Amino acid sequence: MTETVRFGVSIDDRLLANFDKLIGGKGYHNRSEAVRDLIRNALVDDKWTHSEDEEMVGTVSLVFNHHTRELSDKLTEHQHSHHRNIISALHVHLDAHHCLEVVVVKGKAGEIRRLADELIGTKGVKHGRLMTTTSGRDHL
Repeated sequence: MTETVRFGVSIDDRLLANFDKLIGGKGYHNRSEAVRDLIRNALVDDKWTHSEDEEMVGTVSLVFNHHTRELSDKLTEHQHSHHRNIISALHVHLDAHHCLEVVVVKGKAGEIRRLADELIGTKGVKHGRLMTTTSGRDHL
């Protein structure tokens, strides 16, 4: 177990009031919890930005019209060619024409970014986004 360290922060009163309102709405019980999460998020984002070989996990969300010719097959091909990095996939029918696919990915950060770019860049995908997080092995 690590030792908890206390430190002070100087902050404008209006900024603090807005922060308190924000964290209250998110269900934080105190500022310390919120600040710890902000720090963790910044550290994870930094790892994704500056690492190619760090083991990471994330999700790739894709929205597309399933009537687009051969699009589903192309997306499935991309996923099969990266089967080592794909943990799971969820396919949801949003309406009579549109689908949402959520692909859970794991692997080296650089590989995951390239896979996400491939999927999102597939012709016919209307919107896509990579949501990144940590594998939990680091000491955050």
